Amino acid sequence: MKLLLLADIECKALWDYYKKEELEGVDLILSCGDLSAEYLSFIATMTQAPVLYVHGNHDTKYNRRGPDGCICIDDSIYQYKGLRILGLGGSMRYKQGDWQYTESQMRARVRKLRLSLWRNKGFDILLTHAPAQGLHDGEDLPHQGFGVFLNLLDKYEPSFFVHGHVHLNYGRNHIREDMYKDTRVINAFERYLIEVPEDKLGQCVKKHRHKMKAGQNIKQEIEKNLQINEVENKADKLAT
Repeated sequence: MKLLLLADIECKALWDYYKKEELEGVDLILSCGDLSAEYLSFIATMTQAPVLYVHGNHDTKYNRRGPDGCICIDDSIYQYKGLRILGLGGSMRYKQGDWQYTESQMRARVRKLRLSLWRNKGFDILLTHAPAQGLHDGEDLPHQGFGVFLNLLDKYEPSFFVHGHVHLNYGRNHIREDMYKDTRVINAFERYLIEVPEDKLGQCVKKHRHKMKAGQNIKQEIEKNLQINEVENKADKLAT
């Protein structure tokens, strides 16, 4: 499966000087944010491949009108032909505004996904705007990564972690690809093509999976997770 990754700046080859050959063979398009709604809408009209996106810290304009023909997967797990994609947009909070979070706020978002993670038995791709702490991030607050993303990588060991936010033209120290244990970490700046091997589809590398024990009642397990989330949501409100 061929995936087209997008982030941060509009690629002229996909817009200003568009040629249909640019999107031939692409099965799925993933946007890591900070792209104009018109750009993503244009791409969506030029391909039959689904266009999935998360919000960047500069995507408050989506509040007025989001990208037409595209699917927002923030705070959810989207499945496409066996591939499970977890979306968590936004950046580290550095001023007032939408799609900016403190570390504790991002952790609260992840906790609310506990039931979905359990139902889907993990995920194959973590799609974010911001990088993880210590992985492709910067030293300044706006470009620091989230520690909770490392927790997700450690626990579920997805095949890919795709992010944006840190522009490759910021300096020579920023790289396109890296590895974190068994996870391929990719900065999607502008555009980048990857191939997902068929044997990776629908698989979770992590040995520890959220499987229920034989004979366990599904309804009881779901209700238990909902109760846990409710308690944690109340705790988050008290903390703020």
